[in-house]
Amino acid sequence: MKTTEVLVIGGGIGGLTIALKLVQRGVHVTLVEKLPGNNKVYKGELLQPKSMQIFDKLGMHDLVKNSSKQIDVLDLIELDRNNLVKDQSFMDYRVLPQPYNASYMIHHEELKKILRDIALTFEEFTYYPATSCTSIDGHIAQMKQGQETFEIQATYIIGAEGRASVTRKAMNQSVTNFTYNHHFLTVTFPRPENFEGGQIISTYNRFLGLFPLPDNQVRSVYLIPAGEYKKIKEKPIAYFHKLYTDLAPAIDGYVQELRDWKKIQLMIPIKYHADKYTDGHLAIIGDAAHAVHPMAGEGMNMAIQDADVLGELLADILDNKTSDISWYEKVRRPRVSFMLQMSHLSALAYSFPYQSVSWFRRKAFERIEEDPTLHYKQMLNVSGLGIWKESIQDRFIQGGLLPKRMGEVSLGVKEKHVFNDQQDYPWKRK
Repeated sequence: MKTTEVLVIGGGIGGLTIALKLVQRGVHVTLVEKLPGNNKVYKGELLQPKSMQIFDKLGMHDLVKNSSKQIDVLDLIELDRNNLVKDQSFMDYRVLPQPYNASYMIHHEELKKILRDIALTFEEFTYYPATSCTSIDGHIAQMKQGQETFEIQATYIIGAEGRASVTRKAMNQSVTNFTYNHHFLTVTFPRPENFEGGQIISTYNRFLGLFPLPDNQVRSVYLIPAGEYKKIKEKPIAYFHKLYTDLAPAIDGYVQELRDWKKIQLMIPIKYHADKYTDGHLAIIGDAAHAVHPMAGEGMNMAIQDADVLGELLADILDNKTSDISWYEKVRRPRVSFMLQMSHLSALAYSFPYQSVSWFRRKAFERIEEDPTLHYKQMLNVSGLGIWKESIQDRFIQGGLLPKRMGEVSLGVKEKHVFNDQQDYPWKRK
């Protein structure tokens, strides 16, 4: 039987982040990943500012930044029935306090490689690819690698396996999925060199998101009604090209690089939240604990934030600086609940193909952009760096019932709502 201090099940971004955080603190970690190589299924690629702050603490900020495409501004473009620009607003990360005032697009597998390569430089890190966990009994996990089976005994077992979590099952947990009335087509293709910022282009009944990646590529998401994927795939690939170029003429000649449907994936958004994150020596992070609608690109970032808090806590527990693993859930549950609701409301803003919904959405975005307080709140909440909840006054301003505030938000007020180390790691105050 193999032994370790912490067993991490799942070698995605969340699992690798917590593994790296722990080995940097001298904790022995064994990580098992069921895939033998790169995952061809689309995963998150947008890194929010909080994730970059966490990577900075891990000593890898510049390495990640240099492998990414920086996005300062996200344009929100509303078209009329003739696909002409009706309204345009924007979300500007630069209103956030420096130095974490930008988002970054990075290929998912490239980010995994960066994390994994750094972790492998530590003798405390043991990595088993092409290995799946079949069951957990107490502190012992049963593993299968090819035709071979073996056991790993761990002081703590962390489930980072995603939606189908063996660890969550061992905790006697179940989750209830909330499903949406839409799905997404998602694919990467070449982009024009001058396509720099992210764009969300919409009409009253259509939605296209374009997010630039390194190497002159762009990741796209296109909203379709739930259940329409099979019918759409029966059409010629030129039909798909036209869906995109009607909304974004700038990518005409680039999206056509997609020759068939094989590279275009279906993404089905769901939402759920586990009743608990820990059970004794067991804990779950990322999609094992919660699933979020991808509208704000938060899923991967929430896993990184889970890993940061739980990794710091476990290292302190094993260093006899605290003994209460419940701190993980005390910190993360309210933040996750807030993000789930925010992404859910963002999804609803684009879910219903009605002119009235489109009108209210446009007006709300205009006022968020033009009111400095609303703009900062929106960007802070999206960034993960902090939470500043909207007030009744904010709602009235968005609805046009009150005038917009014109005064800038002071740096002191901005920083008041940013999480600090005492809020991220409150057990350290004890």
